[in-house]
Amino acid sequence: MPAPGLATVVTMTHGNGRERHRRGGPERHRGAVTLRRDAIPFATADQRLLDSRTRADWKTKDAWRALRILSEFVEGFDTLADLPPAVSVFGSARSRPQSPECVLAEQVGAALARAGYAVITGGGPGVMEAANRGATEAGGLSVGLGIELPFEQGINDWVDMGIDFRYFFARKTMFVKYAQAFVVLPGGFGTMDELFEALTLVQTGKVTRFPVVLMGEAYWRGLLDWMRTTLLADGKIGEADLDLVLVTDDVDAAVHYIVDADAALAAEQEALLDAATSGGDD
Repeated sequence: MPAPGLATVVTMTHGNGRERHRRGGPERHRGAVTLRRDAIPFATADQRLLDSRTRADWKTKDAWRALRILSEFVEGFDTLADLPPAVSVFGSARSRPQSPECVLAEQVGAALARAGYAVITGGGPGVMEAANRGATEAGGLSVGLGIELPFEQGINDWVDMGIDFRYFFARKTMFVKYAQAFVVLPGGFGTMDELFEALTLVQTGKVTRFPVVLMGEAYWRGLLDWMRTTLLADGKIGEADLDLVLVTDDVDAAVHYIVDADAALAAEQEALLDAATSGGDD
């Protein structure tokens, strides 16, 4: 027989080990599904969709993927349809909580909430979490649009309404469709991707009166100088394209810029409606 208490000791050790493993193990969100530990697949849905080596599988798999993609759009549209006016805030997931950009993001989130806007982020840590926290603590609605990634991330605790996406392009549509403006803080490739997509949509007229605010003047100065001395000088963009962004460190100035753009758009729409009504009376 085992010594007295041995079975109890073994059971407690086993249980504690499972608890530590459960809390500390990797986790991935794939749509409505949560996967942990060994259930996490090697590749993400985006990787499998875009891998040209699996082209031969399109007859058996891509048709089903199309339905899954459609379901992501339906889920996003249905969830966000009743969202109040909102602003999408972007920035690095790698920023430390006390970094200047996180402090600024929290202030921006709070100021936007006080101005009546919901705050939409990618739902992750760093700048995104700081903006969500600022909005939530100021009494605003905090939204997180997560994405399935090879590394662990998940929706941060300050999000009131969260959606996990498999596909980047479905998620990116939601950032634009349900936002009145973008605020972009220091970040990496993902942040740059969102910034230049927004600028392209505004430049080509796909979205109108869509303010883009860059916050962190020192961080963006080199990029803006390059745009001016290389893109503009070489004729790749026009002078007016440089006016598509406001660069500031002033939170109040950023929010006023967004509010003024909203007011201008509302005035334009009201004038068009009055003109249409007057034309109908004739």
